[in-house]
Amino acid sequence: MDESGDSGRPQPGAGGTDPAAAPDGGKPKRPADPGGGLLMGRPFGVPVYVAPSWFVVAALITWVFGGQLDRVLPELGGARYLVALFFAIAFYASVLVHELAHTVAALRYKLPVRRIQLQFFGGVSEIEKETETPGREFVLAFVGPLLSLVLGGVFYGAMQLVEPGTVPGVLLAGLMISNLIVAAFNLLPGLPLDGGRMLRAIVWKITGKPMSGTIAAAWVGRGLAVIVLIGLPLLTHTGALGGGNEGIGGVETVMDALLAAILAGIIWTGAGNSLRMARLREHLPDLRARTLTRRAVPVESATPLSEALRRANEAGARALVVVDGQGNPKGVVREAAIVGVPEHRRPWVAVSGLAQDLTDGMKVPAELAGEALLDRLKATPATEYLVVEETGEIYGVLSTADVERAFVKAMARPEA
Repeated sequence: MDESGDSGRPQPGAGGTDPAAAPDGGKPKRPADPGGGLLMGRPFGVPVYVAPSWFVVAALITWVFGGQLDRVLPELGGARYLVALFFAIAFYASVLVHELAHTVAALRYKLPVRRIQLQFFGGVSEIEKETETPGREFVLAFVGPLLSLVLGGVFYGAMQLVEPGTVPGVLLAGLMISNLIVAAFNLLPGLPLDGGRMLRAIVWKITGKPMSGTIAAAWVGRGLAVIVLIGLPLLTHTGALGGGNEGIGGVETVMDALLAAILAGIIWTGAGNSLRMARLREHLPDLRARTLTRRAVPVESATPLSEALRRANEAGARALVVVDGQGNPKGVVREAAIVGVPEHRRPWVAVSGLAQDLTDGMKVPAELAGEALLDRLKATPATEYLVVEETGEIYGVLSTADVERAFVKAMARPEA
């Protein structure tokens, strides 16, 4: 099932990326491929991956649907599993269309999409930023189930053109039903499902507070998880979903309980993640370049490391900036490089050999904060950045490690 949504996991400065691999000419390189399985293509420039878990689910669908075909079309014999495999692939192609609907809508609103991943129980579109209005949030969430409903209608129409009881007829019926189930499941009003994002948009619109919408939709999602865990096995064993009581105490009972537990776990975890990400965004304005910046002392390129560190200690500074004869910044001395120089060699090592040459992307305005700050760091991955005032005066050095620690602190705050 689809878990489309805003992943929004900021990666400040790409952690320990070596700044020696800085882009040529000061232009940021294309972000590294996010990965996530087997790359299938890049529709609309967004990479689509098939996760390893998909192959497990595809095998399970092939086995289950193959057994159903044996009852409906016994003359197929062993070929029924080839037909069932085709159904599994076609079903996930439908899921991909569902995810592409989210992606196209996100790109239409100028929201970057990191990737689409087909995985266990469906797919996910990883949208990196929040929508700006509840109306856009509602549309972005609704287009996925809408496309699944449309596909269900298309397959129903195609069924009318083929003979019932044939392989095409059975395949089209299965695809129609599966797409309707995907649409109905995703319209349930709880995060991380699309219906939860729609509920979030509605509460956001009413209260004017996106966080209130997230809290409401997340707790409804947790309630849905409990209902699924308890209700799904009861429904299957009472025959409400077309089953019977013959599975009680047997393999079917275990499978039903396992399926319910997996679905409930996915929903519960997704709802919790949505709450944490919303809380993180709420605290993003606290991430300010000015408050996270380390005080730095300027040193000329030929200055021995031991002398530069002595000056920094006297000034109470924790960073070194290499400057030319006129005091213009030329590079930032990497903390990791300093640690790597034994103390007895520091009088003989010039700071220029430990510095990363500055590019425009490594110069961060002191007033930058929140997502704008994170976007700036992601555009030019490095371990240290020069923080400057509007006048161009050196304010200090911003370390990626300090930004990451601030993130951990924000994530560790208790839930509302």
